[in-house]
Amino acid sequence: MSTPDNAKPRKARSPHAKPVDTDQTHAEVAHHDAHHDTAGHGTVKSYVIGFILSVILTAIPFGLTMAHMMPAATLIPVVVAIGVVQILVHLYFFLHMNTSSSQTWNNSAFIFTVLIVGILVIGSLWVMYHLNTNMMPGMMPVE
Repeated sequence: MSTPDNAKPRKARSPHAKPVDTDQTHAEVAHHDAHHDTAGHGTVKSYVIGFILSVILTAIPFGLTMAHMMPAATLIPVVVAIGVVQILVHLYFFLHMNTSSSQTWNNSAFIFTVLIVGILVIGSLWVMYHLNTNMMPGMMPVE
């Protein structure tokens, strides 16, 4: 039995291969595979939980500040602590960052970013403090 000249040999399909919709272009299939195989997406329930927690974590400092329920020395650390908790809520529920092995590069990039921002903020505060201490009028010795 002879084969036509333009016939191509068929590749063996993996048992785990997804069926391809013939109405989709190759670019759409590649985009779908690349988009959905790399990371999990949240469910509507997880987004709603994240949204509700974010609203609550925003309303608490707002209420404490507007009602003057605490002195400023106590209120500032409370607001900062609630802000840190809100950052963690956003990272988990909206950015889907967790400790799974698929998130290793995302977590590494995030830790590196936090390190660089920390160095910039602490370094800037250190420089401003020393400039203030060393350059204030009246602090310079008069000869």
